[in-house]
Amino acid sequence: MASVRSHEKIELMTYSEVVDVSGYVGNFKVRIKKKPRYVDEDKCTGCGVCQEKCPFKADSEFDLGLGKRKAIYTPFPQAVPNVPVIDPEHCNYFLKNKCRACEKFCEAHAIDFEQTEQFLDVDVGSIIVTTGFDSFDPSPMVQYGYGVYDNVYTGLQFERMSNASGLTDGRIQLKDGSQPKSVAILHCVGSRDKNYHEYCSRVCCMYSLKFSHILREKIPDAEIYQLYIDLRCFGKGYEEFYNRLQEEGVNFVRGRAAEVTNLAETPEEEGKLIVLCEDTLIGRQRRIPVDMVVLSTAVEARADAEDTARLFSLSRTADGFFLEKHPKLDPVATMTDGVFIAGCCQGPKDIPDTVAQASAAAARVLAMISKGEVEVEAATAVVDEELCSGCKTCIELCPYGAISFDEEKKVACINEALCKGCGTCGAACPAGAILSRHFTTEQILAQVEGVLI
Repeated sequence: MASVRSHEKIELMTYSEVVDVSGYVGNFKVRIKKKPRYVDEDKCTGCGVCQEKCPFKADSEFDLGLGKRKAIYTPFPQAVPNVPVIDPEHCNYFLKNKCRACEKFCEAHAIDFEQTEQFLDVDVGSIIVTTGFDSFDPSPMVQYGYGVYDNVYTGLQFERMSNASGLTDGRIQLKDGSQPKSVAILHCVGSRDKNYHEYCSRVCCMYSLKFSHILREKIPDAEIYQLYIDLRCFGKGYEEFYNRLQEEGVNFVRGRAAEVTNLAETPEEEGKLIVLCEDTLIGRQRRIPVDMVVLSTAVEARADAEDTARLFSLSRTADGFFLEKHPKLDPVATMTDGVFIAGCCQGPKDIPDTVAQASAAAARVLAMISKGEVEVEAATAVVDEELCSGCKTCIELCPYGAISFDEEKKVACINEALCKGCGTCGAACPAGAILSRHFTTEQILAQVEGVLI
């Protein structure tokens, strides 16, 4: 990230978002909203004194609610640039016009409460969309007790707990501060489930196995249970890692967990979380008492994926992810020329696949730049100006925004760089003024006649 920021040909716009996109391949006009940090990036030295002195706290988004952050905070460790941002929803100055402790203690005089939103307009030739994913919220799956029982965590929460920069400095602990002696890791929570997401999230098996290795490393005598449907260790060295965990004494139980409860039936279950499941390998129902439960939650499309798709003229699959032009032959392009996708916004994938896809998208953009010219589709729509009545019906229906209205001629005109020849406009035109180039009625009938003769 630091290398990207220091590159002379890269402009890094952090704490910003795209609010409008217009134009077409080679000639996109993008409006970017730069949100106010209330901290001058040029003056700030990243010393952190402002965060130390701030008396007000809020739930930490980066720690997924497990810890607190200040009202002025750096979004995550090693953020680039290392400049904090003030949260106006929790800052006492914005709420009650009091405090300003950060401003008083800032030796660099970098605090600026007068900052406002800025809008930047940039011209670009291509766009790569890499908006990532959301982690499934298991709260609706009440049978697993997330949010009901203490010590039931999602995979991301466990990741933050076990991380050396986390709120516990990497120490895995229960709500009361003690270390767990037994942990159950439940696979496929929200994925491979007709009630939520039918697809496999691909990464869950391997990060669940990683958690077992971390637990064995930090708590050598812990009893660890992996409850799975079937393990999908598909990558290079992944099967070997699975075999290694078996040698480390991790217990693998083949069967989806049915329920997590705290209702004890025996003295050994008192004060424990009991995982109810069917072990399909031995054909028996099991009750597994543990101190901690980790839910390996599904990868799902971002909550704002629909708005993003509308902004960049992208299509989506039934699962909510962005649709590529072709799943095998063109996995990084979209139906909108000049707009490419990479990473989990296109579908669940692990880090190596994401890096490969991102490199492919960058290569496609560089190829277009080096070529200097852009080829457009041959089968586009064309307007017969003598027949066009100027009703503008086609403009409202065009899914690609390829049709505009010529106020001088009072007719519709088509941008061939945007048109995909879908035929929506030609089918809807009441005057029959729009034809699909190379797909006229006469040409189609001639093709049919040629086949039949």
